[in-house]
Amino acid sequence: MIIVAGLGNPGPKYEKNRHNIGFMAVDEIARRWSFGPEKAKFQSVIRDGEVQTANGAVKVLLMKPQTYMNESGRAVGEAARFYKIKPSEVIVFHDEIDLAPGRFRMKTGGGAAGQNGIRSLISHLGADFRRGRMGVGHPGESHLVMPHVLGDFAKAEQPWLQALLDACADALPFALVGDDERYQGEVMRLAPAPKFSPRQVARGEG
Repeated sequence: MIIVAGLGNPGPKYEKNRHNIGFMAVDEIARRWSFGPEKAKFQSVIRDGEVQTANGAVKVLLMKPQTYMNESGRAVGEAARFYKIKPSEVIVFHDEIDLAPGRFRMKTGGGAAGQNGIRSLISHLGADFRRGRMGVGHPGESHLVMPHVLGDFAKAEQPWLQALLDACADALPFALVGDDERYQGEVMRLAPAPKFSPRQVARGEG
């Protein structure tokens, strides 16, 4: 089994925030691969399903921790211990301000780079889980970061956002068999990042 967790904050107030792009990715995966109904377990909203890969069907547990972003590791860590899952079998989708909007990178290990959800996961799982880093751009000034990530995606961002979510779901079989490099390449092939400055988006331009 592979755990695929999206990071975000629970409740309608945060639903369309840039910080919730991880939740959006998990929802798109559930739709694309016809996962079962949502249930409450492991301090999360979870869904069970299977995804067909080149190596056959892979069981997947989708998770949206309901602990708020800063405590995401408590929920994912609980599920990983329950299923005796190694960190390498955990994939976490999250917003990444250090990537331009629409960019996507897979990464294993490393630090939190100021992302509090990732910091929490490292404290509960160790660093060696896999991260699907989904670019939302940087507002340009450090004091603007919080309102940027806790702001909703602008209307002009919807086309690249939906393309990225679709690509993350469609290409998922590559990640589930451990080929993160191929997965990253396929996501970017299916959803090329738009050509604009991250600062434009922060000001509502573009």
